[in-house]
Amino acid sequence: MTAAVIEVRDLRTHLVTRWGTIKAVDGVSFRVAEGETLGLVGESGSGKSMTCLSILRLVPRPVARIVGGAVLLDGEDLLQKSAREMQRIRGKKVAMILQDPMSSLNPVFSVGMQVREPLTMHHGLTGRRLVQRAIELLASVGISSPETRLRAFPHQLSGGMRQRVVGAMAIAAPPRLLIADEPTTSLDLTIQAQYLRLLKDLQARHRLAMIFVTHNLGIVAKICDRVAVMYAGRIVEAGPVAAIFSAPAHPYTRALLESVPRLGETSDWLTPIEGQPPDLVALPPGCAFAPRCPEAMDRCRAEAPPEFAAGAAHTSRCWLEAPP
Repeated sequence: MTAAVIEVRDLRTHLVTRWGTIKAVDGVSFRVAEGETLGLVGESGSGKSMTCLSILRLVPRPVARIVGGAVLLDGEDLLQKSAREMQRIRGKKVAMILQDPMSSLNPVFSVGMQVREPLTMHHGLTGRRLVQRAIELLASVGISSPETRLRAFPHQLSGGMRQRVVGAMAIAAPPRLLIADEPTTSLDLTIQAQYLRLLKDLQARHRLAMIFVTHNLGIVAKICDRVAVMYAGRIVEAGPVAAIFSAPAHPYTRALLESVPRLGETSDWLTPIEGQPPDLVALPPGCAFAPRCPEAMDRCRAEAPPEFAAGAAHTSRCWLEAPP
């Protein structure tokens, strides 16, 4: 088995609120190898983004706290690093592309100043070498006239171009791990396809391990090697993309796939997932998906299922997969 660039073991992140403790990340484990893409999917509030922020140790303090687990980057536990050490790791070894590029770019600084910052911080570049490297980075993500764009401000660029700038900043080191948190949500379909091709090209060029967070199962099928389905802070199913799309083992995964419209099929209604996501402050006993699951049994409502093997490198947290 290929050595993991990132290995997350039993990661737990809690949010302490006046209403109670929310287990936003509740025992999440996965690994991503060099050149591999893991897709994290699930409804809003399932814990996808909080998992990624926990890897970078950027959870919103003081409400959120990482209370357990390990995050091993090339064998080194990031949860044991000091704040100063994490500053050197972020951007250099682990980079993140956020959903809205305007939340990543400072509107009062030029694009050039922001692209040059990681080059100065992590590589110590100055002068003409610094400017030349910034131009090369913008060109590598498909930005035309990069010399001119360095002098522009974020509001002068289109949404797709801003997202490319953020991508250039993310690969400046380049990192060992790239986390893309729904980077195509604000892009139209044409620019979205171009941006996905760009990410795959950058990954192939630099052999990046990548975690791709999305609601779009079509994107998962297109660019991911493996997928982890999250619900109520836990990974309820994980495995190769082909296996999960052809034979999903968990009822929640099947419900997600059935809710996607299919080309060539005529139907008056999409198939919805009945009910609402659970209140994480007061999770029901047993399986968190049981109140919405059409296949729930008495055991599901009383006892939380462990992780069962559903195939080769394919796991599911569902009593339906329990051995007889």
